[in-house]
Amino acid sequence: MEDFTGKITCGDCATLLKKLDSSSVDLTLTSPPYDDLRSYNGYKFEFEEIASELFRVTKDGGVVVWVVGDKINGGRSLTSFRQGLYFQQIGFSMHDVMIYAKKNTPFMRSNAYTNAYEFMFVLSKGKPKTFNPLKEPTVRSGFEMLVANKKSDGVNNKVLKELKKEKTRTNIWHYAVGLGGSTKDRIAFKHPAIFPENLATDHILSWSNEGDVVLDPMCGSGTTCKMAALNGRKFIGFDISEEYVAIANERVERCLGVFDEY
Repeated sequence: MEDFTGKITCGDCATLLKKLDSSSVDLTLTSPPYDDLRSYNGYKFEFEEIASELFRVTKDGGVVVWVVGDKINGGRSLTSFRQGLYFQQIGFSMHDVMIYAKKNTPFMRSNAYTNAYEFMFVLSKGKPKTFNPLKEPTVRSGFEMLVANKKSDGVNNKVLKELKKEKTRTNIWHYAVGLGGSTKDRIAFKHPAIFPENLATDHILSWSNEGDVVLDPMCGSGTTCKMAALNGRKFIGFDISEEYVAIANERVERCLGVFDEY
């Protein structure tokens, strides 16, 4: 099989995925062109074929993070739900349904609340082999008398327990979007839909280890590849658009010091 490691290759990912060895990828992190909400230079994608190939190339215990939303006009399309169910049908487990919440979304709706999130389906091939939980500080820490073993009599029995200084984050992740939020790379915004570098980093750190292979089969502006490289992972990137591949390559080359400044 052809070695695509450390490269961003132009081509149809449904075809290029077939050239990867089976069980060769530790983590896939991608966002598909869902519901025709962006033109992506007119390119389309064959979901079922791509999903099946992702299952084949994913290692046992590997993870696919599928960042996806739905068309809203006239109501929710629920395309994302159908995709999630299909992933289950072909053998993936829906390990978690996470939320990517946008802090500063500009898209207002006239007859419903402003949409400010996308789903992040965390799909695993068997039990995930890697989970490095991200932590955040707790509001308070130290020893306190806390309620424990409350029974049917409703009596609050308290015992002395320790509150830790940090806790595992929830599965709702908040990010600012736009220049300075998603990235400082101005060139990235030549692509119509990018996700935040911090989002990519957080998933890469959570579901993979240094030296692992991270794939983005629809890499767009190259955020997954860039952040994988910066965090000591091997990356593979595919995109069908020559324009987007050029953007992605420039971002990766700059972050690795091939160029001096952005």
